[in-house]
Amino acid sequence: MAATSIGGIAAAGRRRMLPFGIAAAVLAVLFAAMYLYDHTRRDTIAPGVKIAGVPVGGLSAAGARQKLKGELVQHLAKPVVVRVGTRHWTLGPHAADVRVDVAAMVDQAISASREGSIFTRTVRNLFGGGLHRDIPLNVVYSHAAVEGLVARVAAGVNRAPRDASVEPAGTGLRTTPAQDGLAVYQRRLGAGVQAALLGDAPSRVVHAPLQRRRPAITTANLAAKYPAYIVVDRATFKLRFYSHLKLSKQYLIAVGMEGLETSPGLYHIQWEQVDPPWYVPKKAWAGALAGTVVPPGPADPLKARFMGFNGGAGIHGVDPSEYSSLGHNASHGCVRMTIPDVIALYSVSPVGTPVFVI
Repeated sequence: MAATSIGGIAAAGRRRMLPFGIAAAVLAVLFAAMYLYDHTRRDTIAPGVKIAGVPVGGLSAAGARQKLKGELVQHLAKPVVVRVGTRHWTLGPHAADVRVDVAAMVDQAISASREGSIFTRTVRNLFGGGLHRDIPLNVVYSHAAVEGLVARVAAGVNRAPRDASVEPAGTGLRTTPAQDGLAVYQRRLGAGVQAALLGDAPSRVVHAPLQRRRPAITTANLAAKYPAYIVVDRATFKLRFYSHLKLSKQYLIAVGMEGLETSPGLYHIQWEQVDPPWYVPKKAWAGALAGTVVPPGPADPLKARFMGFNGGAGIHGVDPSEYSSLGHNASHGCVRMTIPDVIALYSVSPVGTPVFVI
């Protein structure tokens, strides 16, 4: 009776252990299957993985490399073109020395796909879970080539602003209009070329960013710069006075005689004097007066005002008894005027006024 009881108890224990054994066997089979499945996917990139924006999920390493070479490397092998208006400059991949490390990026994608446990990988692969990983672009290029391209563009585009200017002539004053300068934003252009080179820009064409550079003197404010301007026309014996670049008055004058001509050129009034003395030049024509100073008075040929513009030469009035010399080559190099005319001119022609002798 006792032996029967003990045998029954053992049998009952074995019956209770059987489900656990079966479960363990099933689990072992499932784990082995999971291991084999995971092992077969050791060279497969997980769904959702991208490399430099290119989807490679589900591809083998070889397939991913082939896809990257076809889509990414070929795109990065296209030249980058910088445009300014109708002009353009090109930087080719060989000159830029662009090198994409496809193998390293695919290895990173495989490593990312193998992250986590065998269970999470299996569940993700079987039930469509995504890894949502984007492997960054692994590329090197020549920074010197990019800097060289930017320098070439700047050299071809940059120009200094041109101030508005005045050019005197026999017919009057000609104005040259101002012109804006132009400069390339070189740092921004370099960043744009780099972005295009690495495929981070929507296009391989980069429009150079430009800066307009304004001139210091524009056409609009040129007249304010020249409140007074004198043109001495030796051929017509006329002195023309311009106020803010507009002809204001013409005067009859005398200029230097043959051998003592009033020198042509552009000068400026250097000094002025009311009732000036005559500082007689040390010249042979001055005779005994050479090197002396003749004070204002009847013996002084310089009347009323003197405006020096070329060393000892200047604009001055003459005695009414010499008004007949006006309209002729009669002076020793100075410009002669009537007394009322020289007083009027003096009042509107400060030191620094341009004097152009033609």
